[in-house]
Amino acid sequence: DSGDSVSELQEWRPAIYRKCTDTLWLLLFCLFWAGLMFVSGYAVVAGAAERLVLGYDSFGNICGRKNTPVEGANLSGLDMTNKKYVFFLNSCSLEIQSFKISSLSLCVSSCPQEQLNSLEDLQSFARNNGSFLCVYNLNVSSYTVNPKAAQLCPALPVPPSKSFPLFNRCVPQNPECYSKHASVLISMVNEMDIFHRILSGILAGRDTVIGLSILALAFSLILVLAFRFIQTLLIHTLIALVVFGLLFVSGILWWLYYDYRNDPSTELETEKENVKFLLGYAIVSTIVTVVLLSLVFVLRKRLPFAVQLFRFVGKIIGRIPFLLLQPLWTFLILIVFWVFWVAILLSLGTAGTAQSTSGGQVEYRALSGICYMAWYHFVGLIWTSEFILACQQMVIAGAVVTCYFNRNKNNPPPHPVLSSISVLFCYHLGTAVKGSFLITILRIPRIVLSYLYNILSQKKNTKCLFNCCFCWVCCQESCLRHFNQHAYTTTAINGTNFCTSAKDAVCILARNSAKLASISCFGDFLLFLGKVFVVCFTVFGGLMAFNYHRELQAWVVPLLLVGFFAYLMSHSFLSVFEVTADAMFLCFAIDMETNDGTAEKPYFVDQELLTFVSQSNKLTEGQKTRRTRPFQDNEDGTELQPM
Repeated sequence: DSGDSVSELQEWRPAIYRKCTDTLWLLLFCLFWAGLMFVSGYAVVAGAAERLVLGYDSFGNICGRKNTPVEGANLSGLDMTNKKYVFFLNSCSLEIQSFKISSLSLCVSSCPQEQLNSLEDLQSFARNNGSFLCVYNLNVSSYTVNPKAAQLCPALPVPPSKSFPLFNRCVPQNPECYSKHASVLISMVNEMDIFHRILSGILAGRDTVIGLSILALAFSLILVLAFRFIQTLLIHTLIALVVFGLLFVSGILWWLYYDYRNDPSTELETEKENVKFLLGYAIVSTIVTVVLLSLVFVLRKRLPFAVQLFRFVGKIIGRIPFLLLQPLWTFLILIVFWVFWVAILLSLGTAGTAQSTSGGQVEYRALSGICYMAWYHFVGLIWTSEFILACQQMVIAGAVVTCYFNRNKNNPPPHPVLSSISVLFCYHLGTAVKGSFLITILRIPRIVLSYLYNILSQKKNTKCLFNCCFCWVCCQESCLRHFNQHAYTTTAINGTNFCTSAKDAVCILARNSAKLASISCFGDFLLFLGKVFVVCFTVFGGLMAFNYHRELQAWVVPLLLVGFFAYLMSHSFLSVFEVTADAMFLCFAIDMETNDGTAEKPYFVDQELLTFVSQSNKLTEGQKTRRTRPFQDNEDGTELQPM
């Protein structure tokens, strides 16, 4: 009996070890999210993102909102719901002191459209328009009789002003006052931290960002339906649209760069940053266009095999139709998480304590440790997003494995997607956490290298070194993503942990690379073209939308954010076909190694898929033979000598 117990323990030891490691990784992820919740709570309590756009007066009141009082400031905590504009009492003599405007500012309901030359004009303007241009504790009836009215009211004469479109400030229209006011405002914005300028651009263009995200979602859904019912004409149409989109977006980027560079009104630092970003985008877009056009030209002869490949993938998805809905919940979860992340980021960027000064005014002082919290929050964005995508890959792989290793192809197993989700939550969450953590570990050096490159960009000797390191890290990340996907499929087949599954997947792919590499690579290339299609047309829409809002907006950075979100959306939806194809070929390789096609060990694969793989391998071998034929012996038996 003791011997049986020992043997049973040895049999159960791998399962116990796998369960313990998965539990430890899941516990680590939960602890990380506990820290993320602490950062979020701290940001919500200490931050006020509305100050970036709505503006606030000298007493700590945010214009256009109800406010809470600040201790020591009697004029704080006022209801400014109907007072949406910031008015400076000394608009013609503004000065910058310690990165702040020295003039007293108030929240007013409207800006004066005409010049006000006396206190009587201020009084009549307040009574007629309901906009009080003097300090809040001064009654309207006391404008002309109070001896301190000259200090509590704006400097006379008050020039006509107009509300600024972005920051809701009253900007004087008098040429002399306007030039001085604009110069001070430009210097103030240029001295702002780039982090706050980017946040201002995101907040100002939030409606456009949301609209472009919906546009990317629509393009992704169209491509999913197109790949489901793929035909030869559709592939040619997709390639033509991608080529047109790349050429068009590259041309638009170069045109915008030329337009911004030759614009004499470019004075703000944000506009100069737009020019720099546009140049970088145009160069990258041109390089990507040339590379993709070259690849399309080289791989044009393999289009018939791509049609057959997607036909087989469509057959599997036809047996599991709910796989097409799988990216939907992934997309919804990602959207909820991204909205939460951006809201916390905005709160972190404005986190500061309101402190009253000796004159009863309020100043916001930045809190210590915000920079470290922002980095922690950024790591949370990468890790959590990769974890959500890893869960989707494991669910799809599990459903495909269940369908493939089923003898009766006409009677698929019931609810394969739901069973795969239940297996994921019960056994394999730790595997998804570990795989996404490895991607995060490789993402962090990229961010650090980019940060160091911006600091040391003036030194020419460091550029080549940083570019080499950056390319190396990107290649490592791409390889790791590829192997992670196969490791998830192997986990779904064998039920092993992440490291064991990754090792098994590498060994199987190494032994069968000659059979499957050419087919899988071209299918992945077509899916990548689909992602490029979504990003190109979404970025084009963003260029058209953001180009009309140039003033005081770092709109190029929100455009980069839109492009990143568009790529993630398209990747989330099109990964159904990518993961299905890779899982199908990995199951095929394991089927070929495990079974021999006899009555005792029959294959699980369809005969049609087996014929397709054989024909593709014959084509690849024929191309290799034609390439090596000139180096073989001549027909007359004379051996070719080396040069």
